[in-house]
Amino acid sequence: MQVLKIVAEGLTTSFRYPHFIQQVQPSFSMPPPATIYGHIASALGEWFDPQGVQFAYHFTYAAKTRDIEHTIILSSSSGKLKGSGEAKVLEGNVNPFKREIFFFPRLTLYLNRIEWEAAFRNPRYAVVLGRSQDLFAYRHIEVTTLVQADKAYFEHTLLPYQTNRYTNRGVAVTMPRYLDNQQKRFPSFSRYFIVQERIHSDSRDDFLWIGEKRSERFWIDPSSPEVKGAQMGLAFLSFVGAENEAFSLAG
Repeated sequence: MQVLKIVAEGLTTSFRYPHFIQQVQPSFSMPPPATIYGHIASALGEWFDPQGVQFAYHFTYAAKTRDIEHTIILSSSSGKLKGSGEAKVLEGNVNPFKREIFFFPRLTLYLNRIEWEAAFRNPRYAVVLGRSQDLFAYRHIEVTTLVQADKAYFEHTLLPYQTNRYTNRGVAVTMPRYLDNQQKRFPSFSRYFIVQERIHSDSRDDFLWIGEKRSERFWIDPSSPEVKGAQMGLAFLSFVGAENEAFSLAG
């Protein structure tokens, strides 16, 4: 299967939980699918039809910390502005909060849209991932051919939620999946499984197979490092429609 492979790097990024507003803003440890959609749209220069678009990624960072930021929450007001006599319609207070930030993030993104290569080589808008100030740069862009294998390892990636049936070496999380710009950015959410440390599909220490081990086929990146006879597997996800129920997305 041919896919578009994009490697992007930045200095900082943060993917805040959408329901935290004041005092603290923790970050997802992986970019949510809705963030990936916005990143792609920024390169294309327009909102695109998400139907049929699939993506997989590998995401790492060097360190994380918490920094102090400020927001000003506005409310309606009345009266006059001091010194000008103009009507005062809004007022607000400075609210400090702690935001979780990742340093030196690196994203390797795989897309089933090889025709978008030119857009990523000449993106319409500034390349960011996360907040508007989290500037990124594309380090490598190519069309590559994935191959199938009967074993693979997974690390620093987002997998289908159903993966938790076979392993406890990860974290289940609910993330923003897609913002519908035709319906005033109405959000949809979905459950996923975050894997940080490396897990091998053929290891009984990493995966629990009920009865006989299932016969699986995985998409792998043939240019990835080989570890214990396996290469890095990719689980492709979508922005809309039913997600794949199976852990393997090959074939």
